[in-house]
Order: sequence, then structure tokens, then C-alpha cells
Amino acid sequence: MHSPEANTGKHKWKNPKWYSATGSTRCANMATRWGICSAGKISHDFMVALKTLPPEDHQAVAVAARRLDDAKQFAKTHSIPRAYGTYEELARDPNIDVIYIGTIQTNHLSSCLLFLNAKKPVLCEKSLAMTTKEVKEILACAKKNNVFLMEAIWSRFYPAYREIRRVLAQGEIGEVRMVRSEFGLSVLPLPRLELKELGGGALLDIGIYPLQFSMMIYGERPQSIQTMGKCLPTGVDETLVVTMKFSNDRLAVFTSSSGLQLANDAIIVGTNGLIRIPSHMWCPETIVVNGKESNYPLPEPYLPVNFVHSTGLRYEAEEVRQCLLKGMKESPHMSHAESLLLAELKEEILKQVGVVYD
Repeated sequence: MHSPEANTGKHKWKNPKWYSATGSTRCANMATRWGICSAGKISHDFMVALKTLPPEDHQAVAVAARRLDDAKQFAKTHSIPRAYGTYEELARDPNIDVIYIGTIQTNHLSSCLLFLNAKKPVLCEKSLAMTTKEVKEILACAKKNNVFLMEAIWSRFYPAYREIRRVLAQGEIGEVRMVRSEFGLSVLPLPRLELKELGGGALLDIGIYPLQFSMMIYGERPQSIQTMGKCLPTGVDETLVVTMKFSNDRLAVFTSSSGLQLANDAIIVGTNGLIRIPSHMWCPETIVVNGKESNYPLPEPYLPVNFVHSTGLRYEAEEVRQCLLKGMKESPHMSHAESLLLAELKEEILKQVGVVYD
């Protein structure tokens, strides 16, 4: 699932060939052929984002939905040549290099296993699965089949996030001592955020963004976690305040909410300065480093989108292409180990407020 709210240039590689999921040799100057699993809102936005990239690099060649009519309409809207009424048909299509999974979170496990067992590389929307147990099953399946898998935490590939990592690596704000971030939207009532059977809850859909932000900054498992929050009568979290303590007394605090509209900003405080994301911390166009502002405008969508800044999904799509070109099985910026760690942390946070998913 996906939360509400500079063109990439061509790359040249020394090795001019790469191998698709079907085992056929394809040249690096050929487009990555995408199969789209689900014809919902986030899949629509992903397609709009894909169209901002060069067509010689990225092409959607097939889409599948639970109803063939939905798949056909989606294919017509986005000029996709093949439409299927089952995910199994998409898995059997030999002319696909990678699958984008945009189903609801409760279907991520079954969808990932289907495509990975069909030897199809996968980009799966976050959260990767509902529980740590499910995440482990997905990761084991990817390893067994020796195919690429990445959890689609699109924030990691934004130019602003890349710049933040550069600034931290260069020590421009000194040693990081505190990270504060928040993501809250007043979107209730909304079934997919309220109902447990639909994978509801703020943390899995919204809070994952400030959580992953803190983990990107510190790059280690927190030594302790303390959570306070409010849950809905349906048994899922609505608002959480989470404090994490890392080594050397470094702290991170984040808030997530599906019932409150927050400022949605973030601050990284170092011993010699700070980095500020003034808004849209999960998909920023602007960051401020020690008082100096940098802007990273997004391309305009060719169709209306459902979620804010959705053309920024282009960056994770390009990351997938580059990983496939290099024969990699995971992205160094959103690794399998980190997907597992995030799942374990989410489970611990939710347990502290009494939320457990079967």
C-alpha cells in the first residue's frame, strides 16, 4: 500500500547485457518490462510515475487484477498491451522482467510468493508483509529462487534523501544526536486504515515512514523502544508516539497518526548543525542543511494522481532497473536485512500498545 498525501539520465554500463527473469539475455539499452499486479489507486500512480521516465528504459507490458474488466480498463488508461483477470496469468507471462505489487497489505505474502516462485523479480509496496513471520517467508522465497526483491519504500530513493545521506556521510552536521519526525493525516473513517482484516492501523501504512527515516539515519537496531498510543475499537493503532534509544545515548522520536493532521516535518540534529525537512518528510521536494535550502522539484503527472508527490515513485522504479542491470538481488539502500528489521520493530511497537496481527 501507499500513503496519501530532475529526470534520471541514461546510464552506461561496461557489461552491455543482463538476464531477465525468464533467463533470456537482454541488452542494457532495452527497456525494463514491468508487470503490474493490481489495478488500484497506487498502481495507477506508479504508472503515472513510470511515464515520467524514458520509454526506452521503462515500459509496462501487462497488468492483472482480480476482475478482468478492471485490468482492461487500467490497461486502456495507461496504454498497456496485455490485461489479465488473475495474478497467476501475470506470473506465467514470459515477457516480463519485474513485477510491481500494489495490492493491499494482507495480500502481499501470497502475491510475493506467487511471483517469486515464478522466478519474477518483485517490487512490493510497503509494508512488505503483516508480520515478521511473513516477511521471513518472503525473503526466504526470494533467496531460494535467486531473484530480486525490494520493499517499495520510495522515500529512500528521493534525491532529497540521497542528499541527506551524503551530508551525514561527509560529517557536515557532526555526530547525529537526535532525530524527530512525524507523519499524521486526518483520514478516518477509512476502511483500509481502520479494519484489521484489511491490514489497518497507522503504523503499517503511515508510521513506517518516520520509522524507516530514523533507521536510515542511525543504521542500527535501537537498544530500547518505548511506545504510547491510542487504538481504535477495531483493534488497530490510530496514533502512536515512539521513542527509540540507540548506542551512545542517541535518540529518535516519531509520531504517526491516521486521525490527526500533523506538520509532517522532520529534523536531524547533530553536534555541529541540523538538517530540516519542512514538509512531506516521506516525499520531500525541499531540505534545509545548516540554514541552506535545496530544492528537488518533481515532474508533473500526465494524469491526475491519488496521492501527493506520486510522480516520485519514479525513483524507486529506476533503482530497480539499475539493480537488475547489475544482476543484484536486493538494493543496498533498501536491503532484505532492513526490511526484516523494520518488521521486527513494527511488531514490537504495536505489541506495546496491544496490537497483534494474526
